[in-house]
Amino acid sequence: MKHKKVNIDALMASSGVRFGTSGARGLVTSMSDELCYAYSLSFLQEVVGKGGAIGAVVLGHDLRPSSPQIASACAAAIRITGAQVIYAGALPTPAIALYAQQHKATAIIVTGSHIPFDRNGIKFYRVEGEIAKADELAIQQAIVDVPTELSLNVLPAPDAEVESQYLHRYVDFFGAGYLSGLRVAVYEHSSVARDLLRTILEQLGAEVISLGRTNGFVPIDTEAVRPEDVIQARKWAQEHTFDAIFSTDGDADRPLIGDEAGQWLRGDVVGILCAKFLAADVVVTPVSSNTLAEKSGWFSDVVRTRIGSPYVIAGMEQASLDSSDVVVGFEANGGFLLGSDVVRNGKLLLALPTRDAILPMLAVLAMAKEQGGKISALVADLPERYTASDRLQNFPTEESAALLKALQQDQLQATQVMAPNGGGVASVDITDGLRVTFSGGDIVHLRPSGNAPELRCYAESDSQAKAQALCNHCLARVVAAKV
Repeated sequence: MKHKKVNIDALMASSGVRFGTSGARGLVTSMSDELCYAYSLSFLQEVVGKGGAIGAVVLGHDLRPSSPQIASACAAAIRITGAQVIYAGALPTPAIALYAQQHKATAIIVTGSHIPFDRNGIKFYRVEGEIAKADELAIQQAIVDVPTELSLNVLPAPDAEVESQYLHRYVDFFGAGYLSGLRVAVYEHSSVARDLLRTILEQLGAEVISLGRTNGFVPIDTEAVRPEDVIQARKWAQEHTFDAIFSTDGDADRPLIGDEAGQWLRGDVVGILCAKFLAADVVVTPVSSNTLAEKSGWFSDVVRTRIGSPYVIAGMEQASLDSSDVVVGFEANGGFLLGSDVVRNGKLLLALPTRDAILPMLAVLAMAKEQGGKISALVADLPERYTASDRLQNFPTEESAALLKALQQDQLQATQVMAPNGGGVASVDITDGLRVTFSGGDIVHLRPSGNAPELRCYAESDSQAKAQALCNHCLARVVAAKV
């Protein structure tokens, strides 16, 4: 069989498929069999193989139309190394990561998470967990041999044990029947967790209402919920009686949680409540998350990082080295990372340092039940700090970078664009993008997306209406300046 040398760095430049905040992502039209094979082989050779034999690799994917084909190319790369393919099928990313962690295996997961269906991605896991930025650099610098004529095999039947282990993780921890008497709506759309989530909830005793199932892929972004999903959730709350409404992004590592009125909760609020439920000592979260984490006074330490799970994981690892406290992490999208083993009511929940949607869902619902109230009451008891976020799509990354550089160099211009009524700049944080705290207490944060050509805006204020207005008006001024 003839082969050719493929330089991953050159492949990134020519295809546009490159690493973002978590995993390699790009347009489906650019993710050829050859590219996906080359990326996977470079991971196995340069990251996994450097430490010795590769062993088994757990392979899974989400429900995007393009995912099975990409997974087939990844499987071919796994086989060429002599490693065993454990095919998980279409399952949540954290379920696949959990199985790999417990079996000391590496993992390759095909998913574009929340981004539009015309894009996709590949996530890589070492035995220790998600790859770090240093691993991404090793992959980028690799040169691999790729067959000139790549032949792909049909994917095998999924190993049912992968799903079973994830299901029992939560049923065993919370206890069968723990949520009895509660009614939960599940906005299924195209979430890879839609069937598994129903099974978990029912085994915990909840009554489940299935809503909004689709055959086509729906790009649910838990940081920028679509207006139609906001309206639909409230409409469903009027049509049905439920205690909560749950959904996830495409690969189910980010939760979308609504209260009994169909009001979606911010992901960082979900993270704070979940951390409280688990009696966390240290919280690690990106700079984009609400400052409620500090203002609540619930945690001994709050560590702020750049945006992206690799940075949160690195922060958790460092925090765990510094103390024996319970360390958790979460992102503004609601994805929750468990950096320590947790014991609650005599039940052990093992650490899972990768984004997960199911744990925060169950934690928030259980917290409300234990307090004898509603999810809305949990939110109402928090300090008066609110956040809003949105994005400008099809906004080239280079234009975002130029904008932020100009605003950073000129505080007057930054005030005029970001918050002209904010009272002037009080402090600036450039940990990730440009986050400005104004003297009136408002916060506006602009940053380019790490996954797509988008400019994201996060705003924080003392009312939800004001936070939303800050976000909307800032993005509108950016558009007007561009035009």
